[in-house]
Amino acid sequence: MMEPRFAIAPFFVALVAANAMHAHAAEAFPSKPVRIIVPAAPGGTTDIAARALGEKMAIELGQPIVVDNRAGGAGIIGVRTLLSSNADGYTIMMGNIGPNAINYALYKNPGYKPEDMIPITSVISNPNVLVVHPNVPAKTVAELVAHAKANPGKVSFASSGRGQSVHMSGELFKLKANLDLVHVPYKGTGPALRDVLGGQVNMIFSSLPSTMGFIRDGRMRPLAVTSRQRAAELPNVPTMRESGYPDFEVTGWFGLFAPAKTPPAVIDRLYRAASKILSTPEIKSRFADLGGTAGGEPPEQFKKFVLAEKEKWAQVATAAKIQPE
Repeated sequence: MMEPRFAIAPFFVALVAANAMHAHAAEAFPSKPVRIIVPAAPGGTTDIAARALGEKMAIELGQPIVVDNRAGGAGIIGVRTLLSSNADGYTIMMGNIGPNAINYALYKNPGYKPEDMIPITSVISNPNVLVVHPNVPAKTVAELVAHAKANPGKVSFASSGRGQSVHMSGELFKLKANLDLVHVPYKGTGPALRDVLGGQVNMIFSSLPSTMGFIRDGRMRPLAVTSRQRAAELPNVPTMRESGYPDFEVTGWFGLFAPAKTPPAVIDRLYRAASKILSTPEIKSRFADLGGTAGGEPPEQFKKFVLAEKEKWAQVATAAKIQPE
């Protein structure tokens, strides 16, 4: 009768040893620089949020944080870079609504699945804002719609890439207002905004953090925000709902992701570091100045949110009759 006890004993020894190793790994992490992949060009909200958070996380973790911009392919290049890295916590990604939710509806095979990544925590969320170049003869959404209908196929809207919320906001606008607009995609918000500023493209549904500076100095004219309520930073700018489109609501979001199989203890370490920073008055104020709200939800809560967003945008893509590539 004693034999089973002695047969099981080595299992418990191995289990205790494994737990000790994981605990040690968590305590030792990180012992070298951590890389945050940004699946977009410099200058957009994904990049701004990554650098703002990375600056503080470097202090919290006691190691440098390196921001690595991998723009292109609607964020797919950045995701693939993440997934080709070791699942050890030393390479994570500042994901967003595009590659982590919308892309599944726009690409038959983006090269990854939701379960390939572990959501760590949300970082910032914000509405998009519809802005036009000052030479566009429209000061309201209604005037823009009238202008676009009078010039079918001649009014263009920029985006940070196919599949981003900036793109889908424009597609939703086309659908709801029955407009013939020309979509001009770029490899990131920064390049898209430059051409809107230069007048090469007429308009963009850009994220509020990326656009506030240009609105303040008069180089872009805001017509509406895509949130349910008006943005505190733009109290005189109506929502799309107030502008005649009651079911038009888009909120951009950004958060940290790690490759699947990253040790739970390491995920927890990264989450606790990011959440602590995101709860500080300094970062909350900094994000608020940009028109955003700081996140910090636990991994499981953030995971549920991301999956819900995936389903939402699949429905929008179907309604807009956007064929997946």
